[in-house]
Amino acid sequence: MSPPPKRLRRSPPGGRRQRPGEAGSAATAWLVASTAVLAACSGQPASTSYFPLDAGHRWVYEQVSAWENNTTEREPLVLTTLGSEAIEGGSAWRRRSDSGLDYWLRADDTGITRVASKTDLQEAPEPDKPARYVLKMPLAVGTTWQTPATTYLLRRNADFPPEIRHSHKPVPMTWRIAALGEKLATRAGSFSDCLRVEGTAVMRLFADPVVGFKDMPLTTTEWYCKGVGLVKVQRSEPANSTFLTGGTMTLELIEWN
Repeated sequence: MSPPPKRLRRSPPGGRRQRPGEAGSAATAWLVASTAVLAACSGQPASTSYFPLDAGHRWVYEQVSAWENNTTEREPLVLTTLGSEAIEGGSAWRRRSDSGLDYWLRADDTGITRVASKTDLQEAPEPDKPARYVLKMPLAVGTTWQTPATTYLLRRNADFPPEIRHSHKPVPMTWRIAALGEKLATRAGSFSDCLRVEGTAVMRLFADPVVGFKDMPLTTTEWYCKGVGLVKVQRSEPANSTFLTGGTMTLELIEWN
């Protein structure tokens, strides 16, 4: 997943951050350009090195959402890992967001998938059918996958509710591992072994009476750093419309353990 935030219900990436039934961030067909597969830690699939699942981890992010009407919102997001537990279909690793969302993930030789989610208002986890990849093997430039995606930022200027995600179905987002071994500096520190994952989707919306319907691009870039996990997300949803307002969202790691 794109993650994908508290108000926007971003699915932690994985995901890819949101409410059950909504698309993941969050929140995430190419030829493999590199055949190098990155080594795994402690006998686990290599993907878990870049997305730790075991209990006891905690990540603190700052999310900044900036809209084209010059409105900006800042808020923290805290994720914690709670360990493995039994759910429908077998055991899975539980991850909790302080926005009141829980996610269950599994890892195998094909990668890491989100298999269920639950809000605080639900009694039991709701399975993802099918499961949604967060990271797919091989960890090589060119590896691709798809997940459902919704808009986090696009809003109507006059209608209620303003958020597009409440009225439009998810669309397919195609994810691609775009780079290996990248360096990244954040307020949580500097990291030297990061995967850059890029996601692209298009949502067709009514822009205004002159243009009519228009394809609105949804683009996401995520960085996963070895031994740490998700370190940064950049989301862009431009509108350039009289009926709609778009914007950008940045999620940056500021503390982790």
